[in-house]
Amino acid sequence: MEYFPINLDIRGRNCIVIGGGRVAERKVCGLLECGARVRVISPELTPVLQELSDKGGIDWTPRLYCSGDLAGAFLVIAATNDSRAQEEIHAEADKHNTLLNVADVPKWCNFILPASVRRGALTVSISTSGKSPALARRLRKDLEKQFGPEYEILLDLLGRLRPLVLALGRPHSENKIIFEKLLHQDLLVWMQAGRWDRIKEHIRLILGDDVNLAALTEMEQDSMLFERERS
Repeated sequence: MEYFPINLDIRGRNCIVIGGGRVAERKVCGLLECGARVRVISPELTPVLQELSDKGGIDWTPRLYCSGDLAGAFLVIAATNDSRAQEEIHAEADKHNTLLNVADVPKWCNFILPASVRRGALTVSISTSGKSPALARRLRKDLEKQFGPEYEILLDLLGRLRPLVLALGRPHSENKIIFEKLLHQDLLVWMQAGRWDRIKEHIRLILGDDVNLAALTEMEQDSMLFERERS
C-alpha cells in the first residue's frame, strides 16, 4: 500500500488516545507537543499520564472504550492490545471518517505514524509503509546523528530572514535566488564555531548593508547559552 505523506495542523483540535500504557504515553506527549487537545480513555494511566491529568494537561475518562467515544474527534490513536476493541474502534472511526491509527496493527489504520527526528520546527520523517518499523527506527537513529541541534538554529535563522527578503518587494523569481544564496554551504560550520560575525557579514553581502539584523542578536545569545549547556 502507498501512503500519501502529509503534515497535519492539530493545534486546538480534539484528539483521543485509547489506552494508558507506555505506548499511549508516547503518543499523548507527541500530540501535546503539537498543540492538540487530548482525551485519554483508559482504566489506568502511567505515572506521567496521571500527572498530566492531575495538572489538567489532558482529559481522562477512567474506563474502557465504549461505542460513541469518538464523537467529535479529529484524530484517534488506539494504543490497546484488545483486538476486539481495535476492530470496534476502527468501525466507529470509519463510519465518521475519522483519522485513526491503531498502534502496530496496520490493517485497522487509515494513517500511520512515521519515525521522526525533530529539531525545533524541522521534522525529518521516515516511513516504510508499515513493512518494517525496525528499519524505520534504525534510519531515524542515523538521521539523529546527521541532523544535530544546529539545524534548529539554522531553520530559526532562515525563518527570521524570510520576512526581511519578502519586505524588499522583489519578484518571486528574484526572491528564490536570494533564498538560495542565503543558504550558504558554510552556515552550519559558522554556527557550530559561534562565528555570528561571519554569518552577519554573509547576510549583509546578500541583502545589503541597511538590513536590520537586530533579531539575530537574541539568536546569537541563545546559541551561546546552548553551547555552554552542552559543554
